[in-house]
Amino acid sequence: MVLVTGGTGLVGAHLLIHLLEKGEKVRAIYRNSDNIQKTKNLFSLYKKEALFDSVQWIQGDILEIPALENAFEEIDEVYHCAAMISFDPKEEEIVRKTNIEGTANIVNFCLAKNIKKLCHVSSIAALGDLPEHESIITEETEWNPEKPHSDYAISKYGAEMEIWRGLQEGLEVVIVNPGVIIGPGFWDQGSGELFTRVKKGLPFYTKGLTGFVAVLDVVTIMHQLMKSPIHGERYTLTGQNIVFQDLLNSIADALKVKKPQYHATPLIMTVLSKLDWIASNIFLQKRQLSLASARSSYTTDLYSNEKIKNALNFTFMDVHNYIKEITNL
Repeated sequence: MVLVTGGTGLVGAHLLIHLLEKGEKVRAIYRNSDNIQKTKNLFSLYKKEALFDSVQWIQGDILEIPALENAFEEIDEVYHCAAMISFDPKEEEIVRKTNIEGTANIVNFCLAKNIKKLCHVSSIAALGDLPEHESIITEETEWNPEKPHSDYAISKYGAEMEIWRGLQEGLEVVIVNPGVIIGPGFWDQGSGELFTRVKKGLPFYTKGLTGFVAVLDVVTIMHQLMKSPIHGERYTLTGQNIVFQDLLNSIADALKVKKPQYHATPLIMTVLSKLDWIASNIFLQKRQLSLASARSSYTTDLYSNEKIKNALNFTFMDVHNYIKEITNL
């Protein structure tokens, strides 16, 4: 049996569909029933309602040892998709606890229960920092602790350290580092918010650059890696490196709405971040634009996907075409 953590998130929910379609017997962890409904809605979106009842759900949290004890019974393989994504400095402690300590718990149970293999979903945020003489980030680019990193990036880097600890203790592991994951069904979180904001009339764009990938590519690769003899490796999953302006324009075109019109320069993004900080403190609300988020919006990072393409002879979907597909679901 396969265990999926984070089965109520974008990647985990799509992974459940993919695994069930491949005939896998699947168990998934959920925190509350409201989150399960989001996954059920995704199955309905793809007209896969009949598959949903095949999932064996178990309530729990990756920070709760007793719940994990039950979840790991009779499990052979584990896909660790659960993570907390937040760039709000006020949530630093819970982000690090969830992503690092939670991953440590998963690794410990995998070792204790003699799990055959663990696939961990990390992020390009946990990849290294380019030295001046290089231009493309790869799996071999070294992490520089002297460079500024978001709390989320630090937490994902720390989580990877726990995965490598598991490898040293005899656990077969593989890590995937997706770029910004594009996919349907979760429009109120992650990249889904980009679609929601553009639909409502997002006025600003930036000229930052980063890697994007279709969620279907992510889950397909994860399953292929799990079934392959590959272990002890990490892979960058980016379909394309895209300028934010171009991505937002593709979303606007797909939704048939007005494209963002005004260029938000690095200075403007920094000012907006400071105004957001003031508003969050006055109105006691969650940050909408942290300094780390503002910085990432105009950073121009190029990511190489050659390693995974060569390992699996994999061809990525065109992200712009995929955006059109998911807006028509």
